[in-house]
Amino acid sequence: MNRLSWLGWTLPAVAAWVRPTMALAEAVNAPSASPLPDMGVSALRVFGGLVLVLALFLGGVWLFKNSQRAIGRPNGVNKLRVVEVKSLGNRQSICVVGYGRQRILVGTSPAGVSLVSQLPEASAEDETKTAAPSFADALQNVLQRKS
Repeated sequence: MNRLSWLGWTLPAVAAWVRPTMALAEAVNAPSASPLPDMGVSALRVFGGLVLVLALFLGGVWLFKNSQRAIGRPNGVNKLRVVEVKSLGNRQSICVVGYGRQRILVGTSPAGVSLVSQLPEASAEDETKTAAPSFADALQNVLQRKS
């Protein structure tokens, strides 16, 4: 009796599985009703897909590069800057480094960087003179010189 009840449950399940499989095989073997698309249309679709993928790639690269600017640094002038550098010979130089209004004199050599002296604080006038101009200001200067 147990074997017959098992058989009663499995036969409908197997039949339900076989019917769609046979219908699929018949659909694959049946002649196609729609014709193949033109070669020109297919080539246009492939070219359009290629352009879309390249545009997405280049847009992602642009976003990655510019997101560092938007997230990483606040607007304004960087506080840390090299004010002046003077070469002293073979791979040795002396630099004035500023952070905000503080100034320090450092020496560089192949052995490393060493503090030479702490300089007096810069005045507000010196700070505005040595601050690097923004890109917009530099572009305006170049355009004014050309015209």
